[in-house]
Amino acid sequence: MGGMPNTVYLTAAFYKFVDLPDYAARKAPLLEFCESRQVKGMILLAEEGINSTIAGRPEDVHAVLAYLRADPLLADLQHKESFSEKAPFYRMKVRLKKEIVTLQVPGISPTKMAGIYVKPQDWNALISDPDVVVVDTRNNYEVELGTFKGAIDPRIKSFAELPAWVAQSGLTGSPDKKPKVAMFCTGGIRCEKSTAYMREQGFEEVYHLEGGILKYLETIPQDQSLWQGECFVFDERVSVGHGLAPGPHTLCRSCRHPLQAGATESPLFEAGVSCPRCHAHTSDEQKANARERQRQWELAKQRQQVHIGATLAKPQST
Repeated sequence: MGGMPNTVYLTAAFYKFVDLPDYAARKAPLLEFCESRQVKGMILLAEEGINSTIAGRPEDVHAVLAYLRADPLLADLQHKESFSEKAPFYRMKVRLKKEIVTLQVPGISPTKMAGIYVKPQDWNALISDPDVVVVDTRNNYEVELGTFKGAIDPRIKSFAELPAWVAQSGLTGSPDKKPKVAMFCTGGIRCEKSTAYMREQGFEEVYHLEGGILKYLETIPQDQSLWQGECFVFDERVSVGHGLAPGPHTLCRSCRHPLQAGATESPLFEAGVSCPRCHAHTSDEQKANARERQRQWELAKQRQQVHIGATLAKPQST
């Protein structure tokens, strides 16, 4: 993935909830295969499945996908593609985790208990039903950019805060009458887990948007859409709109959250170091380190060189 001119990089995002009791033994051969094809990014492995975003030359990324699908447990692995002229990632990591998306509730199994999938073309009718409670399961900084009309925003800072919100939300109602609940997230992974959690809590009719917001924006024409605003994505595009067209947002390179309107005019904003959202949460030492990283990045940019520390590989949290 060197600096060859006109190189096109394919980014593939994928996940699957599947029982992988031998997940730890998969790490070394998988890392070796990715490195042999010069594919970069992050793959998370856990007993509950796999979650990843990787990038490289298209033929190399497809080789990694074929390697994974050669295993009968992963034969039906679905992935989403996007292309860029810049290398999104500069390292390849395979990490072993307790969960591929962190909810911190033991015993939740999306492979056995996930909610009912709803295709994008059927989603509008479902969320327009007055008897259905629509819940956005994403983090507050994601919801700020856009959400579905009428959806509840739990105002959570991380997915692991969702169970506490459910407990105090009043959704649980009376023991004999729990409402119908529809949940959505960026690409589907968080909803598979959140709907499994809701079913474990005794909710019988729980639905989730198949393929997430991204599949909806790709599938549903804007004039028929109930989506309002932009959708935050965990890659170099930052946000996308209908038809998955890249949006106008930029990231704070310190906290990796989208910059709010007027953020760059704030005295708390410093490029690569802080923004109004994160300024109070980092120490002087962390700011000094970030300042040095930004300086090195700007020097590398001036020299037209790729700086290794400029972008950190991060798995999708969809």
